[in-house]
Amino acid sequence: MKPYVLPLSDPGANLETVGGKGMSLAKLINAGLPVPDGFHVTTEAYRQFVVTNDLQTKILATLKDVDATNPATLEAASASIGNFFADGAIPSEIADTIENAYNKLGSQTMDNRPSSVVNGPSSTVNVAVRSSATAEDLPGASFAGQQETYLNIRGEDAALEAVKKCWASLWTARAIAYRARQNIAPDSVALAVVVQELVFADAAGIMFTANPLDGERGEIVINAAWGLGEAIVSGAVTPDTIIVSKKKRKIIHRETAEKTVMTVRTESGVREEAVPNHLRKKEVLSKAQVLALTKYGMQIEALYQMPMDIEWTLAGGRFAIVQARPITSLPPEWKRIDPRVMYARGSFAEFVPDAVSPLFATLGVPIAKESTLKLMNDVLEKEIPDCYHFDVINGYVYVGVPMTWEVMVPFIGATVKMSKILKTSDERWKAARNRLYEEAKRWREKDLSTLTAVQLMDGARSIFRVTAEAYNVAQSGTIPNATSSEMTFCKFYDVLVKRKGDPEGPTLLFGLDNQPLRAEKALYDIADWLRGQPALAGIIQQKSGEEIVKMMGNPEWGEFRSRLDAYLQEFGHAIYDLDFARPLPIEEPAPLLDAIKAYLAGTGGNPYQRQQEADARREKTIAEAKKRLDPLRRKWFLKLLKWATDTVPQREDSIADLGLGHPQIRRLLGEVGRRLTEQNVIETAQDVYWLQADEFDALATKLDKSEALENQSGKVNERKAEWQSHRKLTPPPFIPKDAWFSIFMPHGIQHGDTLKGFAASAGKVTAKACVMLGPEDFNKMQQGDVLVAVTTTPAWTPLFTMASAVVTDIGGPLSHSSIVAREYGIPAVLATGNATRRIQDGQTVTVNGGVGTVELK
Repeated sequence: MKPYVLPLSDPGANLETVGGKGMSLAKLINAGLPVPDGFHVTTEAYRQFVVTNDLQTKILATLKDVDATNPATLEAASASIGNFFADGAIPSEIADTIENAYNKLGSQTMDNRPSSVVNGPSSTVNVAVRSSATAEDLPGASFAGQQETYLNIRGEDAALEAVKKCWASLWTARAIAYRARQNIAPDSVALAVVVQELVFADAAGIMFTANPLDGERGEIVINAAWGLGEAIVSGAVTPDTIIVSKKKRKIIHRETAEKTVMTVRTESGVREEAVPNHLRKKEVLSKAQVLALTKYGMQIEALYQMPMDIEWTLAGGRFAIVQARPITSLPPEWKRIDPRVMYARGSFAEFVPDAVSPLFATLGVPIAKESTLKLMNDVLEKEIPDCYHFDVINGYVYVGVPMTWEVMVPFIGATVKMSKILKTSDERWKAARNRLYEEAKRWREKDLSTLTAVQLMDGARSIFRVTAEAYNVAQSGTIPNATSSEMTFCKFYDVLVKRKGDPEGPTLLFGLDNQPLRAEKALYDIADWLRGQPALAGIIQQKSGEEIVKMMGNPEWGEFRSRLDAYLQEFGHAIYDLDFARPLPIEEPAPLLDAIKAYLAGTGGNPYQRQQEADARREKTIAEAKKRLDPLRRKWFLKLLKWATDTVPQREDSIADLGLGHPQIRRLLGEVGRRLTEQNVIETAQDVYWLQADEFDALATKLDKSEALENQSGKVNERKAEWQSHRKLTPPPFIPKDAWFSIFMPHGIQHGDTLKGFAASAGKVTAKACVMLGPEDFNKMQQGDVLVAVTTTPAWTPLFTMASAVVTDIGGPLSHSSIVAREYGIPAVLATGNATRRIQDGQTVTVNGGVGTVELK
């Protein structure tokens, strides 16, 4: 007969007999790790209990009509099954065996176990009773939290009752639903129970042997709090967070939280109570303790040969390991494609902040890289084929430079030549813009029905090639020139011109005429016209942007539609990012309509008035400076101000016009998509963006030859799902994370309740956050929300009319987000690293743009 109880260290403990948790604890003990003593109540005891009480038929009958997506049916089934177990009696032979094992606890040798588990007389030993399912703590399915744990159980009767409750917890609503999602049959599972001496922990926590936020395998992440570990597991307390480099055996990040709650034992269980004041802000673990715990973590990872999720306790200065399971939801590693290259989420990557579509990754990115390499070689005046990288890593675009002498020496020398290039930025941009405009116009005038699919693909490539050239002109001309002029002017003004009470330097550059401002005023003009149409204005104010778009076919909306169409023809090419899979405002104008509604409501501000005030402030400052400055300072003040006022608008114009060709790229690709849809290759024309370039080319060729085409819907759906999973990742600012140039950025991936970044626009606001990953989220924005985004481009400007503050993952003090936020007079904190992942949609946050912090409430 199979045993009902086994010693916790039994070398024969396996998954079928003692479940995942029990098997893991046995493995840890036999490897010499400090695990509190205890015993297994085997799955045979569970099965015998079920048979004796005739429960299996009842369980399966109860589950027959359960809908795993309907919480009500799950809860009802769980409650019924729970009653079956509560009413059942544990057979005497099982109960006697469990009682005997329990009574032996506390009298075992205490070698390798914390002294704090000694409880006095064996009959009063305190234990933790933990469920251990046969489909638990496995590499593919952790089942973490699906079954129950009971702490501080004391006495034979209480232990038996806790075992029975654990058995019943195999059928909690969440466990039933989880197994259904994992396709685990209900008649294939059983439950073992681990009964373990309870460690009266001074502190406890969780240790991950790989970073669970970004997948970095070279880091250990430790969470620590006072008392038992339940406060961390339940989320009742914000724990200390410590990150340790495995390679260096060094703490590389420590965030000490204010710990207000701790879990403590009582006479008959546990409870939460307030942490004593002297411990609230104190570090839970010393440096030596962190390194000792790290050593255990690395030993356990080596034992299992995979990243592990470990629960630990600390009592009397000694650690105990109470659980270890594989990390099942670890993000992919952020590995360098070329080990010589230091990668960053800057430059080109700032214009594709989201995970990119497969077509852009394989068509757009290579073209952009080719164009940039040509520019770099022109600047370097020598051919270095691999001097600049554009690579897609886990769906995100990174740029980088090989850290080799062959590349770095010419790069350093090329900085001297940049001043000559910057002097011609205006002329170079005008020529690049004209080429892009003409190329887009050339394809706009073509009758697409007369072109082959291959010609349409060639057209899309041709337009994006000119777009990439325009981007490189902006990056090597208008953008750095404007940045240099603004920084130089503001520094000169702050040191040699500004007096107490004078306006800040950046405010003298507000209100300069540029395309985003012209677009804003044109949108305001539409709202102003609507004020004279009260009936129509009333309807628009009551409807969402999407509803308004659907109603614009009504005849009485003709003039409004005409005005909006004129706006879109001039400004509707503004891109949300460079990935041409993204629809443009000219295609989906709903976000613009929400901005019009804000203007109608009087909450969006008047751009004309704002510009007039900025002009007046600038002219007043100039007039006063002319009177009081000596000739030399006056000369340089006026010269630097003119340089800035001439170049700053060029930056915004060039960024706004990078999308001039995108409407035609999407038109050409959409036409191929339409033809593929007619041939049942894909479900919708938009699905072309989920094909890779070589696949697209092959399909286009076959399409032109009228050859048989295979359906691509399965592949498309898989890639859409993969893209959605990529969007949930937190791309690190640098790869590797300790790249030397990371010192120039404020922060990478952050953990605590206060995020830090660039202080980009002063002011302090507490409001609800609206987290937006792209234009599909724009309809969520409400007046007064804090706009939280990876970054913003000119196409996002209408949202600033409603925002009370701005927070971004990437960007800098002179990026679009910063400039517009300052013009609107709202706080902005940029380059927080992972605000869009740390901040929950609707969460209250405090944005302090003066010091560069975002506090999570």
